[in-house]
Amino acid sequence: MGEPVVSASERELFGGPLRYDTGWTQYDSAPLELSMLGAVRVMPRLVGATLRRAWRADRNALVAVGVSEIGQGVAAAVGLLAVNAVMHALLGAAAPADRLYEALPALCVGAGAAVVGAVLACWSTSRAGRLEPMVERLATTEYLAAASAVELEAIEDPEFRRLIDVAQFGAQAARQMIGACVAALNGTISLAAAGGVLAVLHPALLPMLVLIAAPRGWGAMRVAQERYVSVLAWMEHLRASRLIAQLLTSRSAAQEVRIHAVGPYLLTAYEDMAHSAESEQKRLATGKAVTELVAAALSGAVMVGTYALLGWLIVAGHMELAVAGTAVIAVRSGSASLGALVMHVNRLNEESLYVQDHEKFLTEAGRRAIPRGGGALAERVAAVRLEKVTYRYPDREEPALDGVSLTLPMGSVTAVAGENGSGKSTLMKVVAGLLLPQDGAVRWDGQEVREVDRAQVFSRVSLLTQDFERWPVTAGMNIRIGRPRSPAEEGELLESVAYAEALGVVGRLPLGLGTLLSRMFHGASEISGGEWQKIGLARTHRRTATAPADSVLIVDEPTSALDPEAEIAAFARIRRLAGPHRAVVLVTHRMSGVRHADTIHVLSAGRLVEHGTHEELLAADGRYAAMFRTQAEQYAPPGT
Repeated sequence: MGEPVVSASERELFGGPLRYDTGWTQYDSAPLELSMLGAVRVMPRLVGATLRRAWRADRNALVAVGVSEIGQGVAAAVGLLAVNAVMHALLGAAAPADRLYEALPALCVGAGAAVVGAVLACWSTSRAGRLEPMVERLATTEYLAAASAVELEAIEDPEFRRLIDVAQFGAQAARQMIGACVAALNGTISLAAAGGVLAVLHPALLPMLVLIAAPRGWGAMRVAQERYVSVLAWMEHLRASRLIAQLLTSRSAAQEVRIHAVGPYLLTAYEDMAHSAESEQKRLATGKAVTELVAAALSGAVMVGTYALLGWLIVAGHMELAVAGTAVIAVRSGSASLGALVMHVNRLNEESLYVQDHEKFLTEAGRRAIPRGGGALAERVAAVRLEKVTYRYPDREEPALDGVSLTLPMGSVTAVAGENGSGKSTLMKVVAGLLLPQDGAVRWDGQEVREVDRAQVFSRVSLLTQDFERWPVTAGMNIRIGRPRSPAEEGELLESVAYAEALGVVGRLPLGLGTLLSRMFHGASEISGGEWQKIGLARTHRRTATAPADSVLIVDEPTSALDPEAEIAAFARIRRLAGPHRAVVLVTHRMSGVRHADTIHVLSAGRLVEHGTHEELLAADGRYAAMFRTQAEQYAPPGT
């Protein structure tokens, strides 16, 4: 591909060229898979996968397509034979009227074959049109299900994110493959019909038919592969360009876009990056033109040779003039069918490259999926224990957690404190079962998390984080979504709303709990950050209230958007969620929120450095005491 054109804006905004390494450079069989032989070798498996999806979607429609395409091929062959009979009749020695009368039956047969072929083509089109959206739905469902079922570690892995990006084109490609398969089948049957007629007329014409279309097939496949390489390499660049465009129209960025004059700057950056992308399109267009010119020249040369062969066969007396006329029609029909077949097979090849990425993603996602099954988690659990837990992110040398041991008893409030980057959020992901430690163990009493059904672990965990998801759905569903499959009457939801002291928030909404909370939709409403956190607390209450057994509530920086009075009240409500069968884990920078915890654990650089009650840690005069005094001084009157 040569050196990529890198715009100044690309370097300034994103630190360098946004280009993916092409995937096939990572395995030995890559050159074969990008050759015509490789395409032929891999394509049947991918076509088979698409046809299996079509079979699952609507087997009757798939059978109808197959029958109609075979019928069209038979009609085409009958039509060519009818043309041959007409040519013999018209070029015979009888009187003109007699020759016309003799040709009439063959003309009727040809017309009937044409009508049957047209009807079958319409039938095939209608059935294939039904199959295409169904196959796309199935492929999209597979993609989304696989993406949502992998370990959190995979989602945070840049290489796996690349696979997710690449595989997003697979569903649309699977849909396109239905039409390409139908067209290729049609072309194959039409070619078989024309080839069979040519073989009967004179066997020497059959290889010429193949040679006419071969150069165009080579050219089309080369162009498709070049385009595929370009799409993958420039995918991240395209995503960045779309991101800039979204920022220019985003509600969240609208104020800075205007006040800081970011709009003109981003627009210039968008144009700059678009120019570099256009240079790649120019390169592809030039390469396509040269390749197609070479392919057309070679194909034209073979066509001239074919007509020369026909002329020699006529002059040498090896072929009658009527047969030659039929042969000319068959050659033109066959070469058109073969050319179309090559183009459709090439289209299949191009789409199969994206379907192959889809299949690779499904395979890798399956390998990295959260395991299903395992032992049942006991209904009654005295405590969740972390034993010498160590976790290291793949892209970092230092561990995020290093030999951390702590206990979370049911009925208690446990606080975790520490500076930014100390490992608090990683610890919460480990407690929740979202991350599995490389060393050590997480046990619900004696049951190790790796050995139990992780879905049951997730069902026992509730999360309320600073950046909890603000779902673009109704207010009621934003609360219910803590357990979306659990039905809830409005009265039950209002209990959670009242617990979060969010009745005033809901009361001000135009449709109450039925109000859509997303300004991206017409007629929707928006609420403030503090109001959102009350909705988040109501969601947490709803989830914990419906927990199937002993559970853990993890609260990570929940009060960042609240004023001091609301913060104190929120912490009090959160502490009340602890009960005989629930442990609350509180993570916050606000020392005022952790002082009433039963136990406070202090993290530093991934290590547990202190633990005890508020009074014990102050008396120890260590890291916790220093953090507490620093924050207390911020609220002390001046001069004290």
